[in-house]
Amino acid sequence: MEHPQQVIELDGFTLRAFNGEADLPEFLRVIEESLEHLRPWMGWVAEHSEANTRAFLVKRAERWARGQDYSYAIVSDGEIVGACGLFRSADDADGGREIGYWLHPAATGRGLVTRAVRELVEQAFRLPGVEFVEVVHDPANLASGAVPARLGFTEHVRRPRERVAPAETGEEQIWRLTRHRAKALAAEAG
Repeated sequence: MEHPQQVIELDGFTLRAFNGEADLPEFLRVIEESLEHLRPWMGWVAEHSEANTRAFLVKRAERWARGQDYSYAIVSDGEIVGACGLFRSADDADGGREIGYWLHPAATGRGLVTRAVRELVEQAFRLPGVEFVEVVHDPANLASGAVPARLGFTEHVRRPRERVAPAETGEEQIWRLTRHRAKALAAEAG
């Protein structure tokens, strides 16, 4: 089975596969420093704990090996500043993958997520059978929505969703980028 690269060096930062429990102290600190920033939009924050973070990290290598998801630490200046990943989407049977991301509030506004998502799109389209990638977020989360808009994703659909975080509207916005459109955008960029 083909997999994305485990370490991706980008201009000024790195995406690297999580190192299981070895990442626990640092990742836990970054999450805890980011809780108020993440709480409005990330339902998992309500259940955040050291045990849940440990379980998340321990499962990463297994899920990577099975091709279920590919989770990365976003590392800048040698420190974890967030996370992103490429996951099987709800529409995976139709050839889709979903990209998710978050950053420590001190790391926002530098284009890290936009560049990370651009790279994850490239990694996704190297996988066999992937015909589109999606970004899913609450429509009120304008910062999250700006990323796919900048990268040429198109608004695919809005649908009702259970509210799981305080600022959510009860809808989710799904942005989609097809393999064909990604190729066309790359050709335009030259």
